[in-house]
Amino acid sequence: MIILGIESTCDETSVGIVKGGHKVLSNIVASSSSMHEKYGGIVPEVAAREQVKVIIPTLEDAFKTSGLNPRDVDAIAIAYGPGLIGSLLIGVVNSFKK
Repeated sequence: MIILGIESTCDETSVGIVKGGHKVLSNIVASSSSMHEKYGGIVPEVAAREQVKVIIPTLEDAFKTSGLNPRDVDAIAIAYGPGLIGSLLIGVVNSFKK
């Protein structure tokens, strides 16, 4: 079984692909922590806007690294809370673009 995992609860955007529940085929993290430093913390709107920019390239990188394509995915695991609502929506909405 191939599982696609998406995490976008706050300021990081991560995509992982796992085979058989334990073999990690890819784990790509797009960090925006350096961008938030200039604000002295995480600004929810800024975090969500950055995630809109990086979610598709992060998904593409994960599939490229794994050698798989979206049709190979059997299940999708998405972080849906707790977190920043805008950030959470980025992950949930993009998980349906299989």
